[in-house]
Amino acid sequence: MSTIQWYPGHMNSARTKAAETMEITDLVIEVVDARLPLASSNPMVEEMRLHRQRPCLKILNKADLADPATTKLWLDYLNAQKNTRAIAMNTKNPGMVSQILPSCRKLAPHRNDPTKPLRMMIMGVPNVGKSTLMNALLKKRVANVGDEPAVTKTQQRLLLGNDMVLTDTPGMLWPKIALESDGLMLAASHAVGVNAYYEDEVAQFIAGILRVLYAPNLIKRYSIKNFDELDDVGIIEHIAKQRGYRLKGGDLDFEKAAHTLLLDYRSGSLGGITLETPDSRAAALIENAILEKEKSDAKAAKEAARNAHLEGNRRGKSNATDANQK
Repeated sequence: MSTIQWYPGHMNSARTKAAETMEITDLVIEVVDARLPLASSNPMVEEMRLHRQRPCLKILNKADLADPATTKLWLDYLNAQKNTRAIAMNTKNPGMVSQILPSCRKLAPHRNDPTKPLRMMIMGVPNVGKSTLMNALLKKRVANVGDEPAVTKTQQRLLLGNDMVLTDTPGMLWPKIALESDGLMLAASHAVGVNAYYEDEVAQFIAGILRVLYAPNLIKRYSIKNFDELDDVGIIEHIAKQRGYRLKGGDLDFEKAAHTLLLDYRSGSLGGITLETPDSRAAALIENAILEKEKSDAKAAKEAARNAHLEGNRRGKSNATDANQK
């Protein structure tokens, strides 16, 4: 599998504009996917807000689709971070949305009257539910909502009463997704354009996580009786058999089965699923650091060998010239 990358042109201009707006912002509201809280957290957002020393309210959205026990682990982890508060919710639930503004006021208590309105900027990766959240906060439709990533393409500034201002920003990924698993999780969760990945690759990755962490969910959803005999590919093949997905000629329609698995994960039909934990995230970062060091060492060794070869050639030519002169 290759690392998934997706960074349409409008995201670059959105990044520049967001950095400018951050200067006059008191607080960042970052919406992440509760099923992949750090994989769906844009490192550019963290970089921008820390540069300006802005507090952050992290909203773990789509918590109704996530594993409640793992969500609790993530809330404990994130709430331990400096200048950060994390809450989990489903933005389609008005009661949950009502937690947001009081949480914002606690993070920036110095901005609390019409002469000093609290200026907030809402950020997040595509298709994480920012627009739904905006509409819920204002109790009217002010942002377009769609099932495809990158529906919002420009900033808009909105008033919340006379003492709060909210700037909505387009969903942004970052120019280079370092961890292969992050790209696959983002694709599985529909935060990446469909042309940037192959569904069968992403489905195999998801099947691998589900097979290890959520075997009962798979067994129940797809009526699997020989679960221990199936690998990641075997699970998708089983789905094809169970659903009767066949190509002309009778072969299993693997792509359709892969699509079904992704749809079931995205819709919550498999139950509450979380793709990463604080511990698995830490392990992935360590593994990536080791791989990057190996790559760096290999590159340095190759460069040293090349320089030694060039130096050997140079000396050889120099010695040959001296010999001829004698």
